[in-house]
Amino acid sequence: MWLFGRKNKKEETSACCCGGNCNAESMTKAEQTKKEGASIKILGSGCEKCNQLEASTKAALEQLNMDTTIDHITDFTQIAAYGVMTTPALVIDGKVVSYGKVLKADEVIKILHKVRG
Repeated sequence: MWLFGRKNKKEETSACCCGGNCNAESMTKAEQTKKEGASIKILGSGCEKCNQLEASTKAALEQLNMDTTIDHITDFTQIAAYGVMTTPALVIDGKVVSYGKVLKADEVIKILHKVRG
């Protein structure tokens, strides 16, 4: 819509995933983000419950024959960035799927099937 000789900002935006700034740097960054998101993270201080959740997750991955890395995040600023206030928490592909409890291997399997299809 033209209003006083200016285009509406909605009309100016591109349908491109990067807002019209497709270049080698933005594409590399998008690929890196995709790879980083394709992982499993345990958020917690390293306490016994956090370690139990990590062990259950490893057991679930072994049962499913999945080769996915598990990162254990203990830095509270990074944990808070996920919006998690109660640990342990399980993050799959960048989404917090459980927090505040220790899951068993079969529960992790169900969540993996639900999240990854």
